[in-house]
Amino acid sequence: MKLLIVIVQNKDANKLQNAFANNNVHQTKLSTTGGFLKSGNTTFMIGIEDERVNDVLDIIKKVSSKREQYMTPPVNLDGGVSDSSYPVKIEVGGATVMEMPMDNFYRF
Repeated sequence: MKLLIVIVQNKDANKLQNAFANNNVHQTKLSTTGGFLKSGNTTFMIGIEDERVNDVLDIIKKVSSKREQYMTPPVNLDGGVSDSSYPVKIEVGGATVMEMPMDNFYRF
C-alpha cells in the first residue's frame, strides 16, 4: 500500500475529484493554502494499492494542467519601485505528488 498526497490548485480540484470517482479511487479532500502565490490549493490523501499507483498518477497528469498567468511582484519594503514591479508571466497549476509507504489501511 502507498499513501499519495496530491496538491493541486483549486481550479483543478473538482475535475480531479470527479476523475478519481470515475476510476474508483477513494480519497480524502482537504483545503490548503500555500506556495509562491499563497493561493488556495486542495490536497488529496489517497490510500492505494502499489499496482494502482501509476494509474492514479496518469489521472493526475491528465487532469491537473499547467498554465501561464501574470502576477505583479510585491513592492519593495523601502517604498521604492523596482524594475520587477511590472507584471511577469509565471507557470502555475500542475500537481505536486508525494508517495509514501503505508503499512496498514483500514476503512470502517
